Amino acid sequence: MNDILFGFATALNWVNLIAAFFSVAIGITIGALPGLSAAMGVALLIPITFGMPAATGLVVLAGVYCGAIFGGSISAILIKTPGTPAAAATALDGYELTLKGKAGKALGTAVIASFIGGVLSSISLYLFAPTLAKLALKFGPAEYFWLSIFGLTIIAGASTKSLTKGLMSGAIGLMISTIGMDPMLGTPRFTLGIPQLLSGVPFTASLIGLFSMSQVLNLAEKKIKESGKLIEFDDKVLLSKKEIIKILPTCLRSTIIGNLIGILPGAGASIASFIGYNEARRFSKNKDEFGKGSIEGIAGAEAANNAVTGGSLIPTFTLGIPGESVTAVLLGGLLIQGLQPGPDLFTIHGKITYTFFAGFIVVNVFMLILGLTSSKYFAKISRVPDNYLIPIIFALSVIGSYAIHNQVVDVFIMFIFGIIGYFINKFKLNSAAIVLALILGPIGEAGLRRSLILNHGSYSILFSSGVSRVLIALTVFSLFSPLIMNKLEKKSENISELKEIPVK
Repeated sequence: MNDILFGFATALNWVNLIAAFFSVAIGITIGALPGLSAAMGVALLIPITFGMPAATGLVVLAGVYCGAIFGGSISAILIKTPGTPAAAATALDGYELTLKGKAGKALGTAVIASFIGGVLSSISLYLFAPTLAKLALKFGPAEYFWLSIFGLTIIAGASTKSLTKGLMSGAIGLMISTIGMDPMLGTPRFTLGIPQLLSGVPFTASLIGLFSMSQVLNLAEKKIKESGKLIEFDDKVLLSKKEIIKILPTCLRSTIIGNLIGILPGAGASIASFIGYNEARRFSKNKDEFGKGSIEGIAGAEAANNAVTGGSLIPTFTLGIPGESVTAVLLGGLLIQGLQPGPDLFTIHGKITYTFFAGFIVVNVFMLILGLTSSKYFAKISRVPDNYLIPIIFALSVIGSYAIHNQVVDVFIMFIFGIIGYFINKFKLNSAAIVLALILGPIGEAGLRRSLILNHGSYSILFSSGVSRVLIALTVFSLFSPLIMNKLEKKSENISELKEIPVK
């Protein structure tokens, strides 16, 4: 309780409040730009947070994360082009309201539902994260080995339509993770004589390359197109008391859905938004309005995709298994700050962790304020053409990769990973699985080799504990999870057929 109170006191410090405000604004800006992603925004800001106190840096990353998820709804509502995939369901009814001259009402619904989903999902962080972290105290070398395998299979399997491509992505990441010093023998491996690689591939540079520089290459490949026509709006963003009461049950229902889906690693905000939308229509008394401009439809989608933010942080903070691609990048931010996921986050680093939890609530409050007061201004951002975005992202990627260690080698590595990320997108592989393999690969290797040393080379130690057997069962289950996810996606596609939506 002392750490929780300390967390709120620190989060409300004026420095952290300013950091939260501007990071949310940056996140909304990134989300409103079609084609950019929350993961890219978080990756770009990690080098900036390195020089900040750990708590402030994590609040900044949370602000970008939450802001970007909401920001995607702005372009979805106004120009029928979701800024992020998670906002695709929002465009179904949001753009229809815009055509009726009610864009303000659509945006107001989106921001209020996003706020409710985000804030209520933070409650699960306080309730479930410490309890789950206690389980990690029972983990030995064998359990950490199976945890790493489970993490790789679940994000590789659930976040791609092809299990083969997902596992290929994980295998690529595992191969890259072997670069550096052997964890047991201390001998160099695959360093090509480059001293900077003795400690492994620079993590920040690889993140920026995979998520930011690859985006530059993708944008540069496309022809510069005219931006979508932005429809100006003059109606009020604030909803009436009657309208808020109307969407409240939908918001609460979608919050539960999004939170549960966020806790399941690999599912993500896109699936949550469509399930939230579908359930909103199922329980609505006005089903005929859906697809024609229903605020309940917008609320169902936005509350669900924002509730994913809090839920996805639970496995990230407790077990080191990200819930989606953004939290995979955020996990990198934790490690760069010297914070290892697990029970230590709630004991040794409890003050920092609970400051982040409190900051998570603060950034959602700022998202509500900015969304209600400044949506009209953020909307203009969606018209920024690619020929301005490309040099800006390029410059930030170079500066960010150089800033951590002040080494030109990191910039070259960032470019190499940018090219890798470009081809990963082309072949529809999974960047998040590669990042996770870079993190979990060394943990799994060290766990396996230590287990064999402790048991004199016998593999029986890997199957001896109850925790290991549970993790093995979960790993087997995760290999079949693509079948479940494909069914959910097909159901989502049936819903999206109501209106054709261009998704960048």
